[in-house]
Amino acid sequence: MKLIVGLGNPGKQYAETRHNIGWMVLDRVADRAGKAGRGRERDASSVLEIRTGGLELALAKPQTYMNDSGSAVRRLLQSYHVPLVDLLVVADDFALPFGKLRFREAGSHGGHNGLRSIIDELNSEKYSRLRVGIGEPGRGAVDHVLSRFSADERARLPILLDAAADAVEAWARQGTSKAANRFNAWDLQAPAADGDGTTPKPGEVGGPADDSGVRRTKTGWRRILPGGEGPEVDTGGGRR
Repeated sequence: MKLIVGLGNPGKQYAETRHNIGWMVLDRVADRAGKAGRGRERDASSVLEIRTGGLELALAKPQTYMNDSGSAVRRLLQSYHVPLVDLLVVADDFALPFGKLRFREAGSHGGHNGLRSIIDELNSEKYSRLRVGIGEPGRGAVDHVLSRFSADERARLPILLDAAADAVEAWARQGTSKAANRFNAWDLQAPAADGDGTTPKPGEVGGPADDSGVRRTKTGWRRILPGGEGPEVDTGGGRR
């Protein structure tokens, strides 16, 4: 069992804010496994256990609010008997441009209060984290992380979440070093646009699905399963 913790804040007022992108990434991983929905409450977290592609993952969203994330992570590690090497924390980072991904095997909190709390509770910096770029603040840091994404960012957010979900699964299969080699160089690019300059066309990255239910993402062609925009099935990278 691998433990993946997405950092965020509970409550409708925080839903879809930049600070909650860790939760959004976990939702995308769960969607792909056909396990969308609220997890069960345990260890001060909402936890969803999934099996996908031979992996067993516990996806956890601490319900303690960001600044006390460490208490939930400590309880989860004890409950699941998971060593630090099998823990991945997914968090936002305004020091990274919007759409950048960055794995690290260890390191300081970098000013992130959720990571700070985890380090304090575990008395260790030696756990893997996937930082997801939310863009540099154009205003105060607190206002920025608690704000919602711009219209342009929302248009590209599905591509970013696809890539971040790929990154989480790569970490679970191959470990931090190999996942970092693949995804730390990944860069989100704006999708091609139609005449109004904002909407990608069918067949373009980020565009809508075609008649067979397949749409193109930054990480390959994906088929939308019946019933909505997700979950999606990887068609193997090539167009089918």
